[in-house]
Amino acid sequence: MTALQINDTSRSVTLDGQPVTLGARAFDVLTYLANHPDRVITKEELLDHVWAGVLVEESNLTVQIAGLRKALGKDAIKTVPGVGYKFTLGSVTPQSPAVKDAPPVPTIPSLAVLPFANLTGSDTNAYMVDGIVNEITSALARVSSFFVISNTSTFTYRGKAVDLAEVGRDLGVRYILEGSIQKAGDRLRIFTQLVEAKTARMIWHDRFDGSTEDIFDLQDTVAACVAGALEPKLIWAEAARLHSKPTDNLQAYDLCMKAAPLVMRQNTLSSLEEGLELLNRSLALDPDYVRAKGLYCYAHTGSFAARWWTFEQAQAGLPMAREVLDSGTDDPFALAAAGHHIAYIGQEPETGLISVTRANALNPNSATIALFLGWVHNYLSNDDQAIEHLERAIRISPLHPNIGVTTCGIANAYFQKQDLETAIRYYEEALTQYPEFASTQLGLMGCYLKAGKLEKSAQMATWFRNKVPDMTVATFVRTRPHHNAYYRDAVIEALRANGFPED
Repeated sequence: MTALQINDTSRSVTLDGQPVTLGARAFDVLTYLANHPDRVITKEELLDHVWAGVLVEESNLTVQIAGLRKALGKDAIKTVPGVGYKFTLGSVTPQSPAVKDAPPVPTIPSLAVLPFANLTGSDTNAYMVDGIVNEITSALARVSSFFVISNTSTFTYRGKAVDLAEVGRDLGVRYILEGSIQKAGDRLRIFTQLVEAKTARMIWHDRFDGSTEDIFDLQDTVAACVAGALEPKLIWAEAARLHSKPTDNLQAYDLCMKAAPLVMRQNTLSSLEEGLELLNRSLALDPDYVRAKGLYCYAHTGSFAARWWTFEQAQAGLPMAREVLDSGTDDPFALAAAGHHIAYIGQEPETGLISVTRANALNPNSATIALFLGWVHNYLSNDDQAIEHLERAIRISPLHPNIGVTTCGIANAYFQKQDLETAIRYYEEALTQYPEFASTQLGLMGCYLKAGKLEKSAQMATWFRNKVPDMTVATFVRTRPHHNAYYRDAVIEALRANGFPED
């Protein structure tokens, strides 16, 4: 009988005593199926559980199922046509938790801000609740004396009953901030409590009342009180110095908050375009709103990275990016998004690096900024620095829904270092995390060819051709931001070897 063991803590799997390599999403799919062997799990249920709060295409699930069958055997998971999947491998033996595999808890105060409960009485206010949590997290992250987990990881706990000790162990933090938000008319009430994750001991709790017009002051007050509760001697001025009111126009702010998840997730072209429409309306109300401009740049970068738009369409964001850099803003996200857009789409990585580095200094706890910084170093062939920042991004946000972009960046750096074995390992992991990311497919095509894995290179070329049917060698040369000659030549060689036209 086949013996399958799953270790939830170390997120590892063994089959008949042999380790099985799985990506993060594949592990989550397997765990959920294995925990419900007595019934058929619908595709919708799997998508809701594994990609909680994130809109993804069904093809993502299909790829994970295919990968699991390849790793565990084609009969491990049965497809029930029109319904979903059923785990058929038999009983699973849980392995004893291995605490040593959990991320180390930093010596400085470390915390995760969990999604606040929406008690406003309407699901339509969910974006507002998430926006408030995001701003509180960002304010805390600006305090260099703290280690703050990115909300891209903490939001995976939305709507779930959680064990705080387990959350603290999984994320490697000492403290957890929870809360809820109520709304009556234009009045807001925010309840918060700070607890020690390991013991569930309450450190501090409070209630904050105000109006929607006072939303910025409310967010700052909550963040300041949490900081004081964590470290009474902390000089809050460090964070206050960096804070500036994002806009005087609350309607512009509201539109920007609605746009943010649509733009940041980048799951479908329609959602991204909806987010852009909201940003255009926000900027029409406040043309100087740098946070909205930063999201605008992020959307234009992502539209090309996902190959939804042409390179020329994505370049429409460059004037906005230059406005951000010329504005003198201290908004870390806007600086990072604009700087990366100029580095990638504007093909000026040296200019972009200055802006993203400054953003990182302003907010050293942002996984998104660390991701941007790692990729810009990638473009400049600063490979060791790229790996350092990208690994830091994963540490800050280990459950990031688009972690495949980060893993791909690490693979890219190792490819440029000509460490093909390590590069392939990271590329393959990135492929399981985000199978539709064109940069992973392109890099892996070239890496396989250089490693002599011609059949795998051809297979990846087929995937990439389906994603980017009009790719040519000339298009790659014209649109690549990378300075590294080895990477450039390897990809060009792979494109030619796999039948892509010159022009």
